[in-house]
Amino acid sequence: MSLWTSAQAAAATGGKAQGDWAVNGVSIDTRTIEASDLFVALKDVRDGHDFVAMALEKGAGAALVSHIPEGVAPDAPLLVVDDVLKALEGLGAAARARTDAKVIGITGSVGKTSTKEMLLAMLSPQGRTHASVDSYNNHWGVPLTLARMPADTEYAIIEMGMNHPGEILPLTMLARPHAAMVTTVAAAHLEAFENITGIALEKASIFDSLPIGAPAVYNADVETSAILAAKTHDKRLHGIAFGEHGFDWKLKELSIQGDTTVVQAEFDDKPILFKLATPGRHFAMNGLGALAIVQAIGADLGQAVAALGRWTPYKGRGQREVIQLDPVETSQRLSLIDDSYNANPTSVSAALEVLAGAQTTDGVGRIGKGRRIAFLGDMKELGTDEIALHAGLAHLEATQSLDVVHCVGPLMRALYDLLPEHQRGDWYETSAQMCEGLRHRLDAGDVVLVKGSLSMKLGLIVDAIRKMGHRVTDE
Repeated sequence: MSLWTSAQAAAATGGKAQGDWAVNGVSIDTRTIEASDLFVALKDVRDGHDFVAMALEKGAGAALVSHIPEGVAPDAPLLVVDDVLKALEGLGAAARARTDAKVIGITGSVGKTSTKEMLLAMLSPQGRTHASVDSYNNHWGVPLTLARMPADTEYAIIEMGMNHPGEILPLTMLARPHAAMVTTVAAAHLEAFENITGIALEKASIFDSLPIGAPAVYNADVETSAILAAKTHDKRLHGIAFGEHGFDWKLKELSIQGDTTVVQAEFDDKPILFKLATPGRHFAMNGLGALAIVQAIGADLGQAVAALGRWTPYKGRGQREVIQLDPVETSQRLSLIDDSYNANPTSVSAALEVLAGAQTTDGVGRIGKGRRIAFLGDMKELGTDEIALHAGLAHLEATQSLDVVHCVGPLMRALYDLLPEHQRGDWYETSAQMCEGLRHRLDAGDVVLVKGSLSMKLGLIVDAIRKMGHRVTDE
């Protein structure tokens, strides 16, 4: 059964279909497009119309356009519309309307993608599950995710993000979730908001489209939790608070044992134990909220707990791996924590806590003593307090317990200048500069964290570390 026929797509968008075609996917990128996809010619950094001919050459079943691009045959399989983004939204709305899936909306300053991936892992064994790809959570990512959703989907997990006020509400009105979750509220995108209260109000708007009595899950440990709770009351929702101060799902005890996090929690005055195959209090907290969602929508909690124990973080979001530095001598290894996708004070603090608790290995390498080493890049979009927020990382207990801290970017200079001499590594303005001579900064037995905002390109450092050896299974 096709995802979209030309007639269905035309009806959903109000456009005019050329030819009789059917597609099995929806794509916005010719680099990853697959045969029989509908190519959507969005205008973003580049105009997607410039790539329509290439998409069709690669086997796209049709293209969604506002005009016939140069180099494309007049009789090519197209769906011509007035506005491509509006048409994509129409496809998303039609896909949402035709499915009986239980739809879950996820937002938060930190942990959206990780929580979405946890839910994907937990619900996939229980039914046909569809979820956002990567971090497709904005004004085009949400309609794209919905447009890709098969009609027979049983569970759908839609991630929603924002950079400015007023962005969440249109997304949640389009997705119309049956349940929604706010992972946390933290100092992120502060340059667009007066204060963290404004961020909390924006995040809480994900609850605005929920039907009366629907589950509205939120983090009770954040300072703005009262704002989230008030929204659930105003909308007559089933508010579900999780966390150490949660009155529904309460985190009682947490222990990190090597690469495993063990959580003892309580739900409805009943004990619940779950494990994660990765270290981190923040992951445990997201897992607790995700379990609350699973229970609230009527899925099997026991199966979900088992699946959560097998989940590992997504690439660039705390993924842990072991790099063997010598092709023969297997003891010559270091551990790499790739958290290079994004950064704000809350997520950096959580990552540093993981690094501070990591187990190093002594008696190997040229130094003979394993070290906890951080490569930290600028945290962006923090507003007028950005310098103070970077400098404040120096006072964290986790930071003070590290062996070496390397800094990348002009804002991280504020942290670098406060580091004591014995901790101060190198500072460079760019990640590319930090990559030069990287091998001399690291050794076998080390545990290395790489963390920064995506625009700082700390992924270059991650890739350079990987190229120092080869990846092996973390035993």
